[in-house]
Amino acid sequence: MSSATAAATGTGSSRPEQPATPPPDGLARPLAWAAAIGIGSSILIMMVASVPHSSPAVPVMPWPPGWPPLEIARHLPVAATYAALWAAAVLGGGGVIAGLLAVSRGARIPARLLIATAIIAVAIFAFLPPAGSTDTLNYATFGRIAVLGHNPYVMTPDQLHATGDPIGRLAYQLWRRHGSLYGPLATVEQHGAAELGGTSAARIVFWLKLWNAIVFLGVALALDRMLRSDPARRARAHLLWSVNPLVLWGLVAAGHLDVLAAAACFFGLILVRPRRAGAQPGSAAAGPTLLAAAAAGVLVGVGVDFMLTYLLLAAALAWALLRRPRALLAAAAGFAVAFVPAYLWAGRPLLTTLEWRRGKVSADNFYQLFDTAYRHGLPPGPDLVVVLVFVALALLMLWRLPDAVPDLPAIQPALAIAIAWLFIWYYQLPWYDTMIIALLALYPASRLDYVVIVQLMAGTFSLMPGGSPFEPPLGWLRTFSHEVWFAGAPLVLLAAVVAVVLLCVSGAWNVGPPMTIGSPWAAGPRLAKERPLIPSSR
Repeated sequence: MSSATAAATGTGSSRPEQPATPPPDGLARPLAWAAAIGIGSSILIMMVASVPHSSPAVPVMPWPPGWPPLEIARHLPVAATYAALWAAAVLGGGGVIAGLLAVSRGARIPARLLIATAIIAVAIFAFLPPAGSTDTLNYATFGRIAVLGHNPYVMTPDQLHATGDPIGRLAYQLWRRHGSLYGPLATVEQHGAAELGGTSAARIVFWLKLWNAIVFLGVALALDRMLRSDPARRARAHLLWSVNPLVLWGLVAAGHLDVLAAAACFFGLILVRPRRAGAQPGSAAAGPTLLAAAAAGVLVGVGVDFMLTYLLLAAALAWALLRRPRALLAAAAGFAVAFVPAYLWAGRPLLTTLEWRRGKVSADNFYQLFDTAYRHGLPPGPDLVVVLVFVALALLMLWRLPDAVPDLPAIQPALAIAIAWLFIWYYQLPWYDTMIIALLALYPASRLDYVVIVQLMAGTFSLMPGGSPFEPPLGWLRTFSHEVWFAGAPLVLLAAVVAVVLLCVSGAWNVGPPMTIGSPWAAGPRLAKERPLIPSSR
């Protein structure tokens, strides 16, 4: 009996048949080398910029004796650090794009090499000072407030500073006059880190970064297990997530807690899958068990407990279960168990802080291309227009983005809704893209990959080096930074929005074939042998 007949009759092996691997073409080899050079040099530059205590990429803070974290009492030239990190953003994004192109042309980068690279890079970044952002000092401040028995949603960093507390002395950040805007579980995490770190901000941040690193690698290993049967998709997933310098910089080097929210939602959304592979659409077996749906709701609720914006992925979960009322109710119940008590505990002060932030814009938002007044904030009228545009783009993507992951029905709506928000909303930072990167790795390769990486690269470039909330020194650095903030990056971000709309309208996604995705917890045989990193010329 032929394999086609076996598939049609439901007999034969249950092992999914994989798409044929194209032989490497003439560009696969140079693209693979370009990816290795771009990604490797980008990560190396980022590490060098993170090591010295006096680096424009590292927030100023007292350094404790001994270690961790590790640091060198050296000074990096300001202009050279800016230029090097700008180059790292371009090299990192370009390297990932070259790697994706190489894989699409037949190159097979060994998964073990990518995983080993990721583990080494993550371990080094975890033990280095925080770099690329001052947000970790905010986390340390709110954790310290909680340890002292105060409410971080009520007490402000300025008030902690007035007490003479050693952590409070660092409260010079943008949010110093307002309470925490992070979710209740973020406060619990920050409290734990502050307990372990004591009166050393550097030690508190170290614990925060260490937990981020562990969770980051957990997602990387889960992706590897789920895609282990297809070397091409396996390599692509690691390029998008595990060794992506732009992601490593925002999540592990800088220590942003977004990775905790994204990981919880990631593990929740992948639980929504058919009870039996290959089940007919509309049958009972094509939907998740009620227990799986409830667990998915709990995990997505945990993600929202870290950051309220992850309600977007809760909406995606609901969308995926719309035609299965019992599973939807189970997911809603699980979500409520995780969400309701936590936010009742946080109370009105958290919502007040979030309301205060409404209308604030990020420096590189593309709305300023239409009116320079939008460099300072969005008035209430345009705010409503942005909401309507976001909803319109989300609905367009829900309609037009192919549902190419039949085994994971929550992936397509999650990408559609989250990408619409990430591309349209007026306050965006590059590490917010954490929401979609791991999910995109489970979606077949398409032109959307390149749009997302370019958008992430523009945001990362504009925020380099990120170690201070203040503007760069006068001279060419400030001039160039302003050109990037107010012209260069906004143009690229607007072009990314236009590209997504054009893909929706034209349908030219160039999506790869759907395939069965394994479980990150189940053991299984490898179904394909990996090719070398650099394809043979024969």
